[in-house]
Amino acid sequence: MSAYAEPLTRAVTEIERHAGKRGWDQPPRLYALAPTAELLQREPGLAEQLGTAATDAEPGALTPVEQQLPDQPLDDVLATITWPETVRGCAVVVERIVLPAEAEQTLPDDPDEADAWAQNHPDRTDVRIVVGVLRDGSSTAVLRVRGHEADDELIHDP
Repeated sequence: MSAYAEPLTRAVTEIERHAGKRGWDQPPRLYALAPTAELLQREPGLAEQLGTAATDAEPGALTPVEQQLPDQPLDDVLATITWPETVRGCAVVVERIVLPAEAEQTLPDDPDEADAWAQNHPDRTDVRIVVGVLRDGSSTAVLRVRGHEADDELIHDP
């Protein structure tokens, strides 16, 4: 396990809480994960704005930096992204509809019809998933079920 596993978990949880403040039915979001101490050292204005110094950063702490996403499918965008070595990893936020297994038997074949059908299914459950991955292969995820907004209801990996 990476030395950054705990900071990664904290960063992913912070991202989910930030996403939660925006409410549900949000588009996907992508974050670069930068080492906080290095970011504050490179950006003295940011350190000043936050009233802190690079030396005050928790060892291994990661700062999420939201990225602008083009209006394209997320899978296509992710396949084209490159970041400098100063970016330790990334995190993505997506919302999905989860249906019971038996619902698959009546799922329409047409993708547009299937989407509308799932949106209106009486047994649907909405979830927000935040997944973070570091360059060394470390990863973590958190999941929030709509209607379960308390911090102790956040589901952490594995």
